[in-house]
Amino acid sequence: MKPNEVKALQDIEVYGCHILHVLAEDDSPPFCYSMGIEKCTGQPELIITGLKRELTHGIINEYNNRIKNGETFEADRYYDGFLKGFPVLFKKVDRLHYAEYFGWAQWLYGRDHFSALQLIYPTTAGVWPWEAKAIDSYLKMLPRLYRV
Repeated sequence: MKPNEVKALQDIEVYGCHILHVLAEDDSPPFCYSMGIEKCTGQPELIITGLKRELTHGIINEYNNRIKNGETFEADRYYDGFLKGFPVLFKKVDRLHYAEYFGWAQWLYGRDHFSALQLIYPTTAGVWPWEAKAIDSYLKMLPRLYRV
């Protein structure tokens, strides 16, 4: 087993997840995702696109900790406590996007045998991606990984 694989498995054992950060490339925004949350708790993995690495790691850790404390999160519901002053919404990730966005999670689970949620956040003005006021630069940060 490679050292990075050992590290990922150790993080999952100690913390309940391992977080991966993928840098922006071409027209794709940066993103972070968890792996191991479903393995440890039965709850979906989480992916966040377009936000800074430190912020996304903090949000994923908050999500993981809240799950470990018994909270559950459902798709298409708003939740507070992840972004200061703004609710967030979770959407179920369509498996068609797993190969592009969840490479390591596919390694852990064996292809697409896991579920994942995408965290959707509003602009600082409170605009959501489905609103007519949503600007292109914001929409590029939130690729639609879910079915409409």
